[in-house]
Amino acid sequence: MAKFKSLQIFTIFLLTLFTLNSCKNLENLPGGDAREFPPDPKERVKKNLEEGRGFRLDETLKGKGGKGGDFLFASANELWRASLDTIDFMPLASVNYSGGIIITDWYSEGNNNDESVKISIRFLTNDIRADALDIKVFYKKCSQIVNCKITQKIGSLSAELKKEILAKATIYRKENKDKNFKPYVGGTTNRKK
Repeated sequence: MAKFKSLQIFTIFLLTLFTLNSCKNLENLPGGDAREFPPDPKERVKKNLEEGRGFRLDETLKGKGGKGGDFLFASANELWRASLDTIDFMPLASVNYSGGIIITDWYSEGNNNDESVKISIRFLTNDIRADALDIKVFYKKCSQIVNCKITQKIGSLSAELKKEILAKATIYRKENKDKNFKPYVGGTTNRKK
């Protein structure tokens, strides 16, 4: 009986130690910032539904949607769309959404076949911010068809591309937020007193 009690105490001690040890990483959990959401639950529901982060059961039951679902895939990612729209004049060599990389083919403008440019865009995060993209620009200069020199240029072109992509992505995010906005009319019921 004494061994059973000591085993119970030891088990409770281990579980408590494990629980307390895992609590120190709570700030790394996914989720939103509590300061961005109203403290009143009804106001949070209203805000979430207006921004399109939820569903309304009355619309589902009445069949107002009329469609089976939205399969947006990469078109829902504003950075991805903005990147493709920005470099749409260049031929693409490799595009991998799941890997988060876009690589263009060599491109030369006009009659200048001796110089060409290649762009690589790597996505580091889906958030629209300056460090979300890693853009590399490569130049190829050929004196003859066989003798070509390829160099990576760090300069204004990559900074301009990043600025253009982030600006377009911000516009796409705002349009998407405005499109999903639906005024919240629920939550008020007439009760007889």
